[in-house]
Amino acid sequence: VQLQASGGGLVQAGGSLRLSCAGSGRTFSSYAVGWFRQAPGKEREFLAAAGWSGSKTYYIDSVKGRFTISRDNAKKMVYLQMESLKPDDTAIYYCAATSSPTVAGPYDYWGQGTLVTVSS
Repeated sequence: VQLQASGGGLVQAGGSLRLSCAGSGRTFSSYAVGWFRQAPGKEREFLAAAGWSGSKTYYIDSVKGRFTISRDNAKKMVYLQMESLKPDDTAIYYCAATSSPTVAGPYDYWGQGTLVTVSS
């Protein structure tokens, strides 16, 4: 599986942004997918994940209610809709996929990352 993230950019605090992740491979729909981010000087952190069908989703508390993960297996796409963005959301965002039966991973496949900058 190969992944390519896009959609990052500069947005004002309180604004919205949708990140996209294009997947490839015939078995894409069998992988759980997740979004992660890494802010400057910080470790990479898990944000959200969706099971193979997209019907089950998981979020960390800090983004629950603001971020929504979704996937379209027919298009081999994964999305992260981000609302009410804060300057603390500034980071490089990565999409990833895992062949593990659970969204806990480990995540085997990673996209290249897309930069999100939230100005105050």
